[in-house]
Amino acid sequence: MIDLNNPVIRGYLIRLVGEEGLEMIRKMPEGEVTDEQIAQATGILLNIVRRTLFILNENKLAACRRERDSSSGWLTYLWTLDMSDVEPQLVKEKKRLVKNLRARLAFEEENVFYNCPEGCTRLKFKEATDCEFLCPLCGEDMMFEDNQIVTGIIRKRLAQFEKE
Repeated sequence: MIDLNNPVIRGYLIRLVGEEGLEMIRKMPEGEVTDEQIAQATGILLNIVRRTLFILNENKLAACRRERDSSSGWLTYLWTLDMSDVEPQLVKEKKRLVKNLRARLAFEEENVFYNCPEGCTRLKFKEATDCEFLCPLCGEDMMFEDNQIVTGIIRKRLAQFEKE
């Protein structure tokens, strides 16, 4: 089993399934169990259990097997957690974040921005000229934004990811 106290794994799972989903993972019975059994054992609402299980299944962290009841014809879904794939999922997530940060850095570096002093909006130079440097929402004069702080934060975050 994985370490649910590891802040990286915990953060990833919370982002994926939320606090209640993480609590379900923590309290889930061993072996193949139905969603009703999980809800009963964990005290978490059945609809939250089902949502969590489907999200985990989509992310290859839970497996599902169907059984058909021969007398009623009803399908029963049996679930097991398989957290062995969490490390590759984290690597994939890291690559996605780095890609998004690089795209955001390029966007910030390639554009000049103007802000409304009231905080209504942030516009690129072209959009600001179209509005004659007046906020389209409140009519205040738009102010030039020095986005070096933003680009610095993005660069720092990228450096942290590349160091790990």
